Amino acid sequence: MKKILVASDTHGRLQNLKKVIALNNPVDMFVFCGDGEGIEQELGELGLPGGCELHMVRGNNDYFSDLPKDDEFYIGPYKAFLTHGHLYGVSVSSRRLAEEARERGCALAFFGHTHRPAQEEEGGVTCLNPGSMSYPRQFDRRPSFLLIEQEDSGRLHFHQGYLD
Repeated sequence: MKKILVASDTHGRLQNLKKVIALNNPVDMFVFCGDGEGIEQELGELGLPGGCELHMVRGNNDYFSDLPKDDEFYIGPYKAFLTHGHLYGVSVSSRRLAEEARERGCALAFFGHTHRPAQEEEGGVTCLNPGSMSYPRQFDRRPSFLLIEQEDSGRLHFHQGYLD
């Protein structure tokens, strides 16, 4: 079983992310959907295990980041597209994001920006937003993340997680 932790929108506040990593370690992959505001300089302090695969992009508030605006990678047999989302109008709909992912041959699309957790199917693409670890905007305002477990067969299980 492979464990993938997905987080977004920490905006320079890493205490909740450190808690989530400690609770879920060891993780095999860490996916970050942007607006970390310097998170790439703090990776050594997060507590991720050695050899953990990293995929990170910059968001609309990552002004001085050298991270890419998007990324493509595989989770087993599934090709994934990673972006912050602001360039695809995700605050209104995930349609443009799903179209871009589909054009790239991706079955999964990870995004942030809205600060609200979401999992939706759009035109054959599973669009996933972990929400925000620091400034959640969903009704209960709990910091959120996404944990994905991948069976040896490749099958994925998505678990929306929250800190109380």
